[in-house]
Amino acid sequence: MSTPVAFGQGALSRAAALVHTLLTVEALLLVGASPGLAGLLLVGPDPANLPLAAVCLLPLGPATAAALYALHHRDHDLTDLHPARTYWRGWRLNAVPALKLWTPLLAWLTVIAFTLTHFPATGLPGWWAVLLAAVGAGSLLWGAHALVLTALFTFRARDTARLAAYFLVRHARATLGAASLLVLTAAGTAVLTEALPALLAAPVLLSLLHSSRPVIAETRKDFTA
Repeated sequence: MSTPVAFGQGALSRAAALVHTLLTVEALLLVGASPGLAGLLLVGPDPANLPLAAVCLLPLGPATAAALYALHHRDHDLTDLHPARTYWRGWRLNAVPALKLWTPLLAWLTVIAFTLTHFPATGLPGWWAVLLAAVGAGSLLWGAHALVLTALFTFRARDTARLAAYFLVRHARATLGAASLLVLTAAGTAVLTEALPALLAAPVLLSLLHSSRPVIAETRKDFTA
């Protein structure tokens, strides 16, 4: 005879738990990043406003790290869900460490974006623009690894930065997974709406955690006590 499945532990209950967690984390991520997102609505599309846009994006780093923490530590039992509590715990633990890496990354990306938007004035050959774009993309992928490591582990900022750079090459499949998410999000934003990254942030971050499993496993095995 088959053993009856307890309420809250079946496939349908697990799916409902996942949907509930995704919706809650999505809402809380938007709340955490809302001061900056509100500022972005007031910043015009002029390239001269890129530094202001970068400042507006500062709250997004801690909010994203908290969302990664909450999704990684999510409950699968429908009867024992606390995604909001887990999110805010992740925010308290990771806000400062995330900012230590997110702030210089934003500054660096702002320099690249400002240079590309004013590239004719630089007098540089065209291949420099391609190189800068490639460096910017690589920096975003490094940032993805860094945020995952920051959200799930407790390292010094410089150690997290080194590990993120190491895993860019060490786990190429994880890096390609993050790159595919970046490309799909950018394409969807260009084709559909600029609000798409905000609307699908939680599923995208869950996919990032899934593709980062080798990175997480090796970090836990080789770089933690």
